[in-house]
Amino acid sequence: MTSPVHELETVRDWLRWSVTRFTEEKLDFGHGTTNAWDEAAYLVLRALSLPLDRLEPFLDARLTQHERARLGELLARRIDARVPAAYLTREAWLGDFRFYVDERVIVPRSYIAELLPGRLAPWIPDPDAIRAALDLCTGSGCLAILLAHAYPEAEIDAADLSSDALAVAQRNVADYGLDGRINLIRSDLYANLVEKSYDLVISNPPYVTDRSMETLPAEYRHEPALALAGGEDGLDAIRGIVKDAPRFLNPGALLVVEVGHGRAAVEAAFPRMPFVWLGTEGHDDAVFAILREDIVAGR
Repeated sequence: MTSPVHELETVRDWLRWSVTRFTEEKLDFGHGTTNAWDEAAYLVLRALSLPLDRLEPFLDARLTQHERARLGELLARRIDARVPAAYLTREAWLGDFRFYVDERVIVPRSYIAELLPGRLAPWIPDPDAIRAALDLCTGSGCLAILLAHAYPEAEIDAADLSSDALAVAQRNVADYGLDGRINLIRSDLYANLVEKSYDLVISNPPYVTDRSMETLPAEYRHEPALALAGGEDGLDAIRGIVKDAPRFLNPGALLVVEVGHGRAAVEAAFPRMPFVWLGTEGHDDAVFAILREDIVAGR
């Protein structure tokens, strides 16, 4: 990409140019934004250390030569290398929660995150009774941190197979001062959770099918495949999560799992299980919930 640093002067100029280039190059979004304008505004504001919620006062501000060079380099990596914005800025947001991220973890995005501020009501009738919870496949630790805020009485275990991911999770846990409540465990699903039991288990596991992995946009190929690839039908991890869940769920406990577009495959794999599909913004079949007793009965 030829650098435009000598032609673009104001924040408005850079925003206009960025939106045009993002559109022309057909960038793929989905790592925090959904369109070229929002992504351009985010990157420009973050690169200039400006408030993310106050664009208008700065539109006609002129950039220094150093700022133009820095912003040009950032946008070049986004356009030419297709690096997700979150990796460029080393941050990702879920609602009001900010998390550190880098290429050791997938960029936080989860339908479950939309449900936790409401404390999974009405499927959990007494949120204060949640004293032990588990986040399987925790990655950056984002959902474990949201669990800790949603259920302040609960001790949280956060498990992941990747030591690299757990190192990122540790940083985020420390940033939120939750070292004493969130226990990070290296584990292949439940394998290292010896003599553990929980009132609530949540998981956003790998669920991308083999076929979809082959056609992922370039942006997603920067993420660790281990955190995305779910096997031929996307259910490699999900089968294990459901099958072994009763051994780790207390009586009356709830299992909540994100499956993306895998509802049909899940229901085919477990035809006798009465999954409840939880509605989120724009999706009614991306997350299921099921009680321990219903898993046992549906085997």
